[in-house]
Amino acid sequence: MNGAAWFVLAVIAVIALAIYAYLKRRLRRDALAAWARRKGLRFRDEHDKTIEYRFGNFDCLQQGHDRYAHNIIEGSWHGRDLTAFDYHYETGSGDDETTHHLSAVILQAPCPLKPLVIRPERFFDRVSAFFGFDDIDFESAEFSREFYVKSRDRKWAYDVIHARMMEYLLAAPRYFVQFGLIHAIAWADRTFEPDEFERAAEFLGGLFDRLPEYLLRKQTDGA
Repeated sequence: MNGAAWFVLAVIAVIALAIYAYLKRRLRRDALAAWARRKGLRFRDEHDKTIEYRFGNFDCLQQGHDRYAHNIIEGSWHGRDLTAFDYHYETGSGDDETTHHLSAVILQAPCPLKPLVIRPERFFDRVSAFFGFDDIDFESAEFSREFYVKSRDRKWAYDVIHARMMEYLLAAPRYFVQFGLIHAIAWADRTFEPDEFERAAEFLGGLFDRLPEYLLRKQTDGA
């Protein structure tokens, strides 16, 4: 087979891969739209560059450049405002440019929150701890080994992450979680299928259901 034939085959292969990728994205988009309809939610198939400003407290939405949300799902989830989406951003430039994709669910909290990060512990967290840059540790050695927790208000973190909350987090799917002031986000550095969006929304709902009673009483009392 001569060089021209190899070139034609290569072009055909590239076109076939592009068509496959497009059809895969289309099928997933249609599945997300169908799931949203079943749940009484709205679906938007567009690039939205306002998400990073609407939810500016969340670190994962402030990384890199060329940031936008797409495949956006919005509405009420068990009486709480929900916004879910895929997110795109890029880091580096030129030959070193890398494109990143993640999926996230943001749910309105039943009471005011304080900033708090809960995420799976990583190798570099252990290295940082060795040099004194430690996260917040808890009585449960298993929980402290599995999760990295950070908050400017350590008492708040200890109040929120009580024994029952630790049990819940250890048994739940692993997400990166961050509390804002009136919302919380659960995300992962991959794209979710429809059932994963649902699991993440239910996960956040479970977190809120286990918040300390004194926080909910303050909200009920108007404090």
